[in-house]
Amino acid sequence: MATLPNPLPDLASSGLDLPPGSLVDGTLDGPWHEPLLWYADGPAAPRDWTALRTAGRRLGLLPVLVTGGARDQWPDAWDLHPGGTSYPGDHDADEVLAGYWTDYAHEEVDLDSDGSGSEAGTGSNGAGSDGSGSEAGTGSGTGVSAAGSGDEDGRGSWPGLAPAPAAESGEDPDEAAAGLAGVITADPDSWLGGARMALVPARRSADIPASIGWSGPMNHENDVARLCAVLRSWEDRYDARVVALGFDTMIVSVGRPPTTPEEARALAAEHYAFCPDNIDQSPPYDLEVYAQKRLLDQEVWSFWWD
Repeated sequence: MATLPNPLPDLASSGLDLPPGSLVDGTLDGPWHEPLLWYADGPAAPRDWTALRTAGRRLGLLPVLVTGGARDQWPDAWDLHPGGTSYPGDHDADEVLAGYWTDYAHEEVDLDSDGSGSEAGTGSNGAGSDGSGSEAGTGSGTGVSAAGSGDEDGRGSWPGLAPAPAAESGEDPDEAAAGLAGVITADPDSWLGGARMALVPARRSADIPASIGWSGPMNHENDVARLCAVLRSWEDRYDARVVALGFDTMIVSVGRPPTTPEEARALAAEHYAFCPDNIDQSPPYDLEVYAQKRLLDQEVWSFWWD
């Protein structure tokens, strides 16, 4: 894998006009041989994203908002694991999601003998979608409908990647990401209030988690580059951009969301494979409702891994 030089060691002499901040090189295995990211000491202002995107891109740095969450865990306490992270381009999004679907979908999907989808109750206790556990849910009897036909062991077969939405792209995806960052930073009372600007050496937005060895989905996937392969595919099909990261949360802007119920349902299978906790442990605990409420015409996707 060819890699670009990391500009972070020379950040002080780069000419960037940055607020006070810190370079992070701490990992689960001890100090990394070079900084993994820079992040500011204080909350971001609404215009900071655009300014840093424009200035940082010429150096090979991309912006992302970082949040300490309810537990006040900032990037230097994120258990980063770059030594266990591969390269996103080495993985195929369809294969990655198919593997997750096989591993997890059978817990929620039940099929009739003819292979048509039926609903199996989840009965799971939820936690708040921000990962804080502050919104404990009660068990729900709703279920997840199978998106594909039955396979030999009675699970719903992986339906494959959803096609790109038929509607044309609207706003420039980088401008959409900047707009979302502006909304987040303008509301200090939201659960992302106080989010700070960070710069990451990455070629594309989808690679940001892998570039820092982010371990947020550790209980679902130890190598976040596999999830980044899916994010790359979402970049291509949905104009998605990674806008914010927390200890175990991710916020993504969507420049080209599904605009029909059929498109949303097809994408919902990918979301379930990518982050089962979004459905199993978060309201509405139902994949069909998730598709309607969280994906159809929605320009923001959020993920949380328990």
